[in-house]
Amino acid sequence: MQSPPLQWYPGHMARAVKTLAAHLQRVDVVIEVRDARIPRSSTHPLLATLAPTGVIVLNRRDQIPIPLAQAWMAYLTRPDRPVILTEARQGQGLSQLRQALARVGQRLNQRRQGRGMLPRAVRVAVVGCPNVGKSALINRLLGRRVAASAPKAGVTRQCQWVRLGGDLELLDTPGILPPRLEDQQAAIHLAICDDISEAVYDHYLIALAFLERWWHLPAQARHPQNGLEKRYQLRPQDHTPAGYLAALAEKKCGGDLNRSAQMVLNDFRKGALGQIGLELPEDEMELEHSNIGQN
Repeated sequence: MQSPPLQWYPGHMARAVKTLAAHLQRVDVVIEVRDARIPRSSTHPLLATLAPTGVIVLNRRDQIPIPLAQAWMAYLTRPDRPVILTEARQGQGLSQLRQALARVGQRLNQRRQGRGMLPRAVRVAVVGCPNVGKSALINRLLGRRVAASAPKAGVTRQCQWVRLGGDLELLDTPGILPPRLEDQQAAIHLAICDDISEAVYDHYLIALAFLERWWHLPAQARHPQNGLEKRYQLRPQDHTPAGYLAALAEKKCGGDLNRSAQMVLNDFRKGALGQIGLELPEDEMELEHSNIGQN
């Protein structure tokens, strides 16, 4: 059974994209926040046309195994684009991010000084898909709650500037997605990770897609290996993905498949099934190789 095409482009998002380009003309550096569990699916394919990314933040680093996080860092890092692992709600990785922004500010004001201009605060835009942790990151950087933050997609609905002392100005932006989600595998991954509205998908089909992906993940992508069995006392190797959801429904949900699906998704999202990364750098390299010569 396949999930019907997933599409989500609410009105506030369309309005935000129109105003974002104007704001980005004033920006010195763009921080792109991605979900560390799905670094490919949680990047906006049109972001490069809006502004060059200066720093990639892979948020929720605590929810994927360390070797996988290191592999993604190695794959994504460029000389002019550092990659930083964070857990924004706990403040992990924030010191490295502040250091990266300080280096940007130093270079900016050295250039301004060379032109006979006074130094000024660095203007930073924080962008990314819905619910990847942008507002939580800003609140941690500022040390106080200035941006609305909640564990669901679509909370931030308009661009707003906030100031960090005299050295940094941050632009908080709503989560943005393409007007049409052409890559449906990416859309499914966004749904699994709760990065798009749950109103547009079927919980059972998305939970089934998660389990089908889990069944084929290599050792480096999930820790511990027995996370599902440890959580539910049901051996995955004794079932198909659909059979596993059915067995879980009988064991814990009175036979209700939708409740068992929601249980699996909620447990994955809060890390109760262990550290699980749904995407690998190897997947991305295979995709790039398959696209060679097509453009």
